[in-house]
Amino acid sequence: MNIVSVNRAQMLLKVTYTLVPIVLGLDKLFKWMIVDWAKYASPVIMNLLPISMTVVHFVMLTGIIEIVAGILVWVYPRLGAYTVAAWMGLIVINLATMNQFYDIMARDVVIGIGAIALGLLS
Repeated sequence: MNIVSVNRAQMLLKVTYTLVPIVLGLDKLFKWMIVDWAKYASPVIMNLLPISMTVVHFVMLTGIIEIVAGILVWVYPRLGAYTVAAWMGLIVINLATMNQFYDIMARDVVIGIGAIALGLLS
């Protein structure tokens, strides 16, 4: 594999891991047009939070985190990529406590692995 192919792959991952978290984060903050995000908020995790908040506020907080992670990927690709990977791990843990959404967990593991790949390329 030549350096041009590696650079193209890195840029493709960088753009993807910048735009997708920002778009999903904005959806969590404003419209909920993609999905009802509240159904993915684990009651177990909600009870472990150090502050009391509604599910709507929890979803909004996750949206802010995702927007920041997307921006980090663009500005500091290595740090941002590993931040996204860690975030995906937390999402998988959140979903695992619900004993459902196994398809989403599998997808999020793959997304996290892709983020690690971006971190390694950056």
